[in-house]
Amino acid sequence: MHDYPIFLFVALLIFGYGLFSKKSGESMITAPMVFVAVGFAASFVSIDFLKGGILAPFLKVIAELTLGLILFIDASNINLKSLTKEKGIPFRLLFIGLPLTMLVGTLVAIPLFPSVGIWALCLMAFMLSPTDAALGKVVITSPRIPNNIREAINVESGLNDGIALPPILICIAALSETPGQHTEFNYWLFFVLKQLVLGPLIGAAVGWLGGRLVDKASTAGWMNSTFQRLASIALAIMAFSLAEMLHGNGFIATFFAGLFLGTRTPQIRERIQEFGEAEGEALALFIFLLFGMILVPVAFAFWTLQTWIYAILSLTVIRMVPVFVSLLGSKLSWQSVGFIGWFGPRGIASILYLLIVLISLGITGYEQIMSVVVLTVLLSIFLHGLSALPLSKIYRE
Repeated sequence: MHDYPIFLFVALLIFGYGLFSKKSGESMITAPMVFVAVGFAASFVSIDFLKGGILAPFLKVIAELTLGLILFIDASNINLKSLTKEKGIPFRLLFIGLPLTMLVGTLVAIPLFPSVGIWALCLMAFMLSPTDAALGKVVITSPRIPNNIREAINVESGLNDGIALPPILICIAALSETPGQHTEFNYWLFFVLKQLVLGPLIGAAVGWLGGRLVDKASTAGWMNSTFQRLASIALAIMAFSLAEMLHGNGFIATFFAGLFLGTRTPQIRERIQEFGEAEGEALALFIFLLFGMILVPVAFAFWTLQTWIYAILSLTVIRMVPVFVSLLGSKLSWQSVGFIGWFGPRGIASILYLLIVLISLGITGYEQIMSVVVLTVLLSIFLHGLSALPLSKIYRE
């Protein structure tokens, strides 16, 4: 009963913004900017729904559902054969640029935060390595930008959150252990194998078999279009739950379920993706609202000069140098390389990974890395959102 006002508030906000969403898409104001700003303004009002803060039980459920669905849909949009065969710009960004971003991010953090342990610094750098193309949506929809550049930014954003996930989970596991516990090599080898083998196998099996069943049932006339669309949520939840029950990792499983989605019918695949994207968008906007309501006010107290320096470097040098290195020999102009380097916004994936980390490890002892991730994402939401339209208009190859 007491939660109805917040649900009404969220529903009105999504509906109200939706009425002007097309106009907003043609302006410098993005949905994440609006929802974060409104969330921060609402943080000054006492809301029973948010009294648990970061550790509120509902937040874990929403974060896991949102992350799982986003991983599933992002992966389902990727043409795996094309990506591995052509080894073009997205391949370079994902398999050269992303690891370099993680490495440079860690190396830059060490002298700036000498009191923070190496595992925590690695975790911070890894959480800030995935990009979120939706923060500069104009960039991936503008006809002014060449198709190969738009595709590179979009594909990189779609896959790098899933690729960054395993090292993030390993860091969480390492930080969860008490000193001296499970230090033997066999334990860690078995843990990594479970995460990197069991989760992918379960997810791939669920995605392939589920997609094939949807195809066959639809072809036979047994399944209507409504339930074809609902299959996106059902398959993502099945992959996550089954993997967790069998001691694999649910998030990795949902990613591989989308990557190996077995449907071969373009119209059915499109329905699955469109419905999943719509649901994922609604959940993501709710997360941005909660980011402004909960995370920004908590993190604000821990912002230091070092926090600002790292956040700015994360959006520039730590991102752009690895992109430059990964695209050497690609025959792209320096303007195009700089454009791709700048449009690596940090958004929903970084927020969700941070929530998973804080729910798993707690806040105490991790205030510094929390403050860095929150500030970096906050700056990215507004800087990339405001710059997307003007930079797209002046883009030149």
